[in-house]
Amino acid sequence: MALPFLPGNSFDKNLGKTKYHLSHHFDYANETAMMVGAEKPGIGGEALLGQKYKARNTVFPKGDGSNLPSWVAFDRQVLSFDAFYQEAVHEKREEQYRVRKCKIYFYLEDDSIQVLEPRLKNAGIPQGTLIRRHRIPRPPPNEDEFYTAEDFNIGSEINLYSKVFKITDCDQFTQNFLRKMGTNVQRPDKPPEDPYMKYRKAMDESMQPLRPYEKFDTLKQFLDHDRHVLRFYCHWDDSDNMFGDPREMVLHYYLADDTVEIREVIPPNSGRDAVPVFLKRSRLPKDPGSLPQPGVVTDRTVLNVFGPTGAGGRYILDSLKTGAVNNEYYTDKDLSLGAVLSVWGRKFIICDCDNFTKEYYKTKYGVEHMTSVNVSCADALASEAPRQMPPYNGFGSEEDSLCSCKGLLPKPPKRDFIKFMECDRRGLNSNVLRFLARMDTKKPIDQDRRFIISYFLADDTILVFEPPVRNSGIIGGKFLERSRIKKPGNMRYSTELSEYYSASDLFVGACVDFNNFKFILIDADEYAFQYMENHQGQFVRSNIDYVLQKLAAKLGPNKEDVRAFFAKTDPSGSGFLPYEKFRELALNIEPSLSEQEVMTVARQYSDRCNDVVLDTEKLMAIMQEELRKRNFEGFGTLISAFRHLDKNCCGALDRETIRKEFIAQHVPLSDDMLRAALSVAKTAENNNEAICYEDFLNGLNWRDFPVPPVQYQAVGGGADSWCGTKPSNQVTTVHYEPLLQRIFGESTSA
Repeated sequence: MALPFLPGNSFDKNLGKTKYHLSHHFDYANETAMMVGAEKPGIGGEALLGQKYKARNTVFPKGDGSNLPSWVAFDRQVLSFDAFYQEAVHEKREEQYRVRKCKIYFYLEDDSIQVLEPRLKNAGIPQGTLIRRHRIPRPPPNEDEFYTAEDFNIGSEINLYSKVFKITDCDQFTQNFLRKMGTNVQRPDKPPEDPYMKYRKAMDESMQPLRPYEKFDTLKQFLDHDRHVLRFYCHWDDSDNMFGDPREMVLHYYLADDTVEIREVIPPNSGRDAVPVFLKRSRLPKDPGSLPQPGVVTDRTVLNVFGPTGAGGRYILDSLKTGAVNNEYYTDKDLSLGAVLSVWGRKFIICDCDNFTKEYYKTKYGVEHMTSVNVSCADALASEAPRQMPPYNGFGSEEDSLCSCKGLLPKPPKRDFIKFMECDRRGLNSNVLRFLARMDTKKPIDQDRRFIISYFLADDTILVFEPPVRNSGIIGGKFLERSRIKKPGNMRYSTELSEYYSASDLFVGACVDFNNFKFILIDADEYAFQYMENHQGQFVRSNIDYVLQKLAAKLGPNKEDVRAFFAKTDPSGSGFLPYEKFRELALNIEPSLSEQEVMTVARQYSDRCNDVVLDTEKLMAIMQEELRKRNFEGFGTLISAFRHLDKNCCGALDRETIRKEFIAQHVPLSDDMLRAALSVAKTAENNNEAICYEDFLNGLNWRDFPVPPVQYQAVGGGADSWCGTKPSNQVTTVHYEPLLQRIFGESTSA
């Protein structure tokens, strides 16, 4: 009875089959038809009748793991086996064979094998990698197959290139892996002992030397003090020899190995060749003596006790060190300031050392103070004679002529660039001190002339300008070009540089001589007074403490006379004196006081409440006009930025923050104008350093809050723009009560 042709009832093997390709069993090799694929499958990759596959790689049992390829699943997983092989030794009496222990590594990712032999001390045979990592074929007649993981087990023998390795043990990972593959892992076994190695071990243990080897441990010293060097400055007097002179040396002591190196300090134009080192780095003996013959100085002494050296000879090390030469060398404990060292017959005096050396001796030896030794002329140290320069020849400046004498290639004199950058004009700080002066002369025409003397702090130059006066008959303008001015009394052609007027030589009341024109300084501008008062160390006459000490020293116990004078001058008891009366009293007390010192005290205790620095309305009008010309309208962006920076929402920010934000927003205003506006802007109630930014921006907003334009012209820019202190800035009255309280140290009433 035939089965119906339904799915599952048919015996056709090709049902559902999709691969029908044929394997290439026959082909041409070297132009000869032959069978090339005896082990290849049949149609569609199916095995032929009676055909069996030979596994070319390790077959791992299928489990619940992933289906990743072996080179991914077994990456960095290695089977480690302990093995040995026996090697015959021919033509040697001491041994007949060797047992060589090794390690076999089987890499699971590609079935490659590597054999390593651990290195033994004094083995005498090449060890290390015996077989490099690769797939190893089986021995004939199965040389077409390779070793797999199933071939390895404890107790099995593996033939690798005619060397039979017997596996004795493996690690824990290898045992677990073999058990998971279904391999019955045997018990580990011990490899046999090598008779010759056993004999050598017994011989080494039986050896008892008469004296242990001396061990010189220098590694610890090197590791502790590597790159640690003591530096001493030494002096060597070589004046007794022909053409000898005192010489300066630098001694370096290396703590890593107790060696010494000496270098010579060669001054310029000394006539000596610059050698790399005076004494090369080595240990410095205290008493060198004569040079020994080669082989005399050794670390150990060998005694030959039997027979010639070589065949059957015997020798021992001399424990008593008979005939040894013991040389004493300088160490760090022998080096101290003032000590005299014998450097191969030359006497060196240690004069000084660096800070690291002082700290080292303080830490190790407890030396707190190391005083430098000054070698005087009595100790044969010739002092260096001062260098004589030729006199000034009158061509160019003195500094320029001096530079031509210092080298073969003349160079221009160097300017003090740091001073120039610090004292150059920056913003509203001009760094120019201006004084009002008159001529010290008896000519009636010249007595009424006034001059503006400007001192530039950047380069110490002086400019003298005469303001023009109408109907005076004298043409004003530059009286003296800007330049450095020499003090009177300097020799014209001298070997020494001339002295020039400095900033401390100019003060109110001083008499100066500019190229035979004598001037008396009678006044200074407000910036000059403030600059001199801020730099009291440079300008002594503007130091209020110094002036008050002079007054207090002259007054002494005459307090009643001072009170009587103030009561007579101020009968109303207001506490204020006119400046002229105060000046008369100060000069009566101390006639040596200068006008500058009197004005310093008067300015300190004056009542100048009418000082006007800037006109706020005019300044805002100028800034609005500047923004209008540049068509700037980004006030909304500025107010948003200021509100973002105002973390406390108090409506005020400091001046520097507002200035930086103006620069970041590219507001077309000069930095000087912006600083001036911020200095007079409205401040917060609780903080004088914070500016109300909304009011400040409203004053600049020419769109919403315009101000009437004003006509203005720049003032204070040149030397002719100032002709004396304005009446509003002059000192008119002096508050004498706090002055007397500071001088006498008590409260005083008129």
